[in-house]
Amino acid sequence: MASFLIGAVVAVVVGLAVSQLATYTTTIYLHRSLAHRAMVIRNPLRFVMRVGLWMSTGIVPRQWVAVHRKHHAFTDEGQASNYFLYRREARDAAVIDRYARDLAPDLWDKVLFDHAVLGLGLGVAGLVWLLGPWVGIAAAVIHTLTYIQLNSAVNAIGHTFGKRPFPNSATNLQWLAWITGGEGLHNNHHAAPTSATMRLRKGEFDPAWPFIWTGSKIGLIRIRLQETKFVRRPKRPATV
Repeated sequence: MASFLIGAVVAVVVGLAVSQLATYTTTIYLHRSLAHRAMVIRNPLRFVMRVGLWMSTGIVPRQWVAVHRKHHAFTDEGQASNYFLYRREARDAAVIDRYARDLAPDLWDKVLFDHAVLGLGLGVAGLVWLLGPWVGIAAAVIHTLTYIQLNSAVNAIGHTFGKRPFPNSATNLQWLAWITGGEGLHNNHHAAPTSATMRLRKGEFDPAWPFIWTGSKIGLIRIRLQETKFVRRPKRPATV
């Protein structure tokens, strides 16, 4: 019984840790860097993020970017980034061609990163090798479910409940930002999508920003805009 409980705790801790790593890679690399060009991530950090994302999520970056950019284009009409709609949109070649034509596949994509099943298989195999069969598989399941739920919550909860300091349909929820690498400051993001930080007002905190700031200081990240550029003039902050 004791060994079972220890294994269960290890599975939960590792699964949640991997989920957070994947979530931070998503917000920093996929979202802020690729989708909105808020920053440029240099190698070797960019390659490490590509590998980590491939093995933990199987996401094809240009597909994710295309669906997310479409979400911004039609943000008031639907949540194109929740899991099931994401899968449908990601398979639509017309969506990829329209919204991610700047992300043509390179040699690494063709050889490795376009093959989602291979990446996920290696990721699960790595967990099984490190933790053993049942603990490794349990950790992989916990990670997968947590990652999907966190990313879906940003577009579901983050367009329904919370504060709207800027005039758009998204909302800010600091508690959601804490567990999604800053993505819970969703109203801020829609107000200034090219900002490298999602903290736009006093009292807010973007958990991914310390990593981005440190990367910029040591030369691994170049932040494109030093001043916040708003999509449109914001209204005076107010709570809802």
